[in-house]
Amino acid sequence: MMNSVNRRLFAGLSVAAFLGISVTPAAAQLAVFDPTNYAQNILQATRALAQVNNQILQLQHEAQMLQNMATNLKSFNVSSLLKINSDLAAINQLMAQARGIAFTISQTQAALKAQFPTSYALGISTSALATDAQTRWQSAMDAYQQTLIVQSQVNESLQTDATTLNDLLKGSEASEGSLQAAQATNQLLALTAKQQIQIQTLMAAQYRAEALDAARKAQAEAAAKVTTQTFLGSGTAYTDH
Repeated sequence: MMNSVNRRLFAGLSVAAFLGISVTPAAAQLAVFDPTNYAQNILQATRALAQVNNQILQLQHEAQMLQNMATNLKSFNVSSLLKINSDLAAINQLMAQARGIAFTISQTQAALKAQFPTSYALGISTSALATDAQTRWQSAMDAYQQTLIVQSQVNESLQTDATTLNDLLKGSEASEGSLQAAQATNQLLALTAKQQIQIQTLMAAQYRAEALDAARKAQAEAAAKVTTQTFLGSGTAYTDH
């Protein structure tokens, strides 16, 4: 005789057979897990992810390089060259306006030859000596006036140079790249060179005035000697007969 469990199993099979349902073992319905294939898939996914990360890093480095290049090539937005050239042009114009004896070699040589002769004839008139002395005095006065005008121009330029220097230093401190720093340095050097040129020009004007005044005094002494000799004549008061 069948027990109750067997009876229920037999009844179930009979019903399934009656309904046309195919009954297969439970083990045939389970998915098969392949650990080797699973490990290979994970390894391939890891390698692909690493390649993507490397490409991302490379693109980031290239972007940073381009950004650094753009920063280093950025131009300096402060310019003092126009002001420097303007100041130097003003001084050059003042020097070109020099009266009496100009600053060119040929004109200076011609003026010196005319106003400062190496000797005087004994018979030269007092009026001629006075005229020459007046011309030399006027040349000396013109030279001193020229020096004062150049001094005034240099002084005005130095006052504005302080503002220019401050702007350049601020711009230099805010430089973002090598090009901006180099341009700021070049402009600072140009400002220094401009001030040196101004000093040299002022010294040239000053030395010119002093040299003309010294030459005028020396020429006055030579003219005075000639005047005295002309007045005294031979130095003999009377002649015996």
